[in-house]
Amino acid sequence: MQTNASILIVDDEPDFARGLSRILKRAHPQWECLACTSGEAALEALRENAVGVMLTDLRMPGMNGIDLLEKALAANPQLCVVLMTAYGTIEDAVMSLKRGAYDFITKPIQRNTLCHMVERAMERYVLMAENRRLREIAAGLESRPVMIGESRAMQQLAESIAAVAATDYTVLIRGESGTGKELAARRVHQLSRRSAQPLLSVNCPAIPEQLLESELFGHVRGAFTGADRDRRGLFETAEGGTLLLDEIGDVSPGIQAKLLRVLQEKEIRPVGSSEKKKVDVRILATTNQNLEDRIREGSFREDLFYRLNVLTLTLPPLRDRSQDIPLLVHHFTALTCREMGMDPLEISPNALAYLSTQPWPGNVRELLNFVRRMVVFSAGQPVTLPLVKLVENGGLANAPRGNEILSYKQAKARVMDDFTRTYVSTVLRRTGGNISEAARLSGLERVSLQKIIRRLNIDVAAFRNNAG
Repeated sequence: MQTNASILIVDDEPDFARGLSRILKRAHPQWECLACTSGEAALEALRENAVGVMLTDLRMPGMNGIDLLEKALAANPQLCVVLMTAYGTIEDAVMSLKRGAYDFITKPIQRNTLCHMVERAMERYVLMAENRRLREIAAGLESRPVMIGESRAMQQLAESIAAVAATDYTVLIRGESGTGKELAARRVHQLSRRSAQPLLSVNCPAIPEQLLESELFGHVRGAFTGADRDRRGLFETAEGGTLLLDEIGDVSPGIQAKLLRVLQEKEIRPVGSSEKKKVDVRILATTNQNLEDRIREGSFREDLFYRLNVLTLTLPPLRDRSQDIPLLVHHFTALTCREMGMDPLEISPNALAYLSTQPWPGNVRELLNFVRRMVVFSAGQPVTLPLVKLVENGGLANAPRGNEILSYKQAKARVMDDFTRTYVSTVLRRTGGNISEAARLSGLERVSLQKIIRRLNIDVAAFRNNAG
């Protein structure tokens, strides 16, 4: 876990504070350890340093640990505070949890217990800080659809879009359904020299063939029944701008031939007319199909394919950029809250982690629809893992059978088992069933991971058999 945050130790006994600092520095050399002997000095250190975890004694002269806790959290709500307490003040420590402390540890302090608790606290701080960063990014995005992602795949896509936008060539935009092909097309147009002119789009499979020709090329009066006046098509209307042919793989052979002529000759002929008209339009086309297979089947013209495929953009599926899911969830949550007139919702790290492990075969569009349902079922409360599971089950309470009503504890345990099974299976799938590597990636001890695998009866051999 990489972070620039520091650990702050506060205790009125200087030797004790420095001793804990040395222990933690040896265990976690990647983190700076600071030591203070009073609450006032601690507040000054918090102002001057990026502190992620603070360990403070509960009983100190002057400002005690509870007062320091409240002042520190008021200044930095993401700070994880651990109270150090003697056995006789356990009740006070428990009370501190209700005031926002992350945890407490009793004296005398065991080295392993201390290091493990600080590591967990820093992990929580990093998750909270990342959550806040994603919320701020999501809040800064415009309400209109935009392409969102910080992954390497999305960085490469942004670079490719900028490159093709600088030209006037035809672009074929490929990708699975729901990956955002239309958004990519709009971005190409926005960055192009034609951006001041219109961008028009047509969903090719949504229009019958006999009407699609008129929609694209226009018609003259009397061309067919109901044509009581001349009508300009999309090619003429988009003059000087861009025309997006959405799902080009579904157009009929007749329309394919006419499109080929437009691409070759830069001219159209309206339905029912004998006159040709020159047009200046850039063509963008999208498809979720394998056009090479369609060519071999004889259902798509090879010459049209090569005319369309001058430049290509391929949009990555969501499963190949799962690190973008938390940002997308925050953005879609904020967008949905605005649409519904709701206050922004908090999203728990567990909920985000679970959503990031899902396959999302419908890609970004499926994720957006799920988030909308999630916001509806939240009733304005923070989004937690049980709520995510509730939405996943169609809005029904998790796993009741017949008239069975589970206790809160049972329902929560079932939800957590489902999450753990999904998470461990995902890691094992990635490591080909290598438990040691899975333990390293998940941050668990190998023995702990093995216990989880046994408890949930996960078949590790199945992941080895499917490796590669």
